[in-house]
Amino acid sequence: MKGFILAGGEGTRLYPLTLEIPKPLLPVGKIPVITYLVELYLRNGINDIKISIQKKHLEDFYKWRATYFPKGKINFLVELKGAGTFTPIIKLDSKWFSEPIVVSNGDELKELDLKKMIDFHKRKKGVVTIGVVKVKNPQSYGSVKMKEGRIIEFIEKAKNPPSSYINSGLYIISPIAREYFQKGAKFSMLETDLFPKLAKERKLFGYKWEGKWMDVGTWERWEKAIKNWNQE
Repeated sequence: MKGFILAGGEGTRLYPLTLEIPKPLLPVGKIPVITYLVELYLRNGINDIKISIQKKHLEDFYKWRATYFPKGKINFLVELKGAGTFTPIIKLDSKWFSEPIVVSNGDELKELDLKKMIDFHKRKKGVVTIGVVKVKNPQSYGSVKMKEGRIIEFIEKAKNPPSSYINSGLYIISPIAREYFQKGAKFSMLETDLFPKLAKERKLFGYKWEGKWMDVGTWERWEKAIKNWNQE
């Protein structure tokens, strides 16, 4: 199966560090975060991987690939600047993206059985399946309201979240999702431009998993990951 990693963001909440180091390359346990994600993919039989990055970070990612996966089938989709989380998916070659793919944000740590999530997506036959995890602070993330595995409401960073389950930044996306992209848009987000539409159409599903999950999007969360990820 094929996998895609979104690694083209600016990482503004970690400035000035991310002016020098792309956020997905920040270390946790002295290992770049994105390395853990690629290893998760490989353990689950996902060995054809593409990563979206900004052109200014290309040299950094070339060095990373040469260090950690010199023989892996890992290619880069290069953009001049960040274009959101939906736009890079539209730019994937239609021959490559001709079947459901696994998609992950590049700045999160995850541990789960991806094969079970893929099977869930195939059974439900939706457009997108979101991996959802339960957290104590759902207002900081995209939260979901679910019924029998179907997401009936998706709200990005709601003041009053409909549940404690949030978007983990891990998805199974079917090719038909491209039909929902607004033509001509240069910047588009899965979280605001696709998922709410799919929820209304009852074509969005949530897969609850109990594995480990952490993000490194802020100084506080990165520090927590450094202290705890490899200790659990």
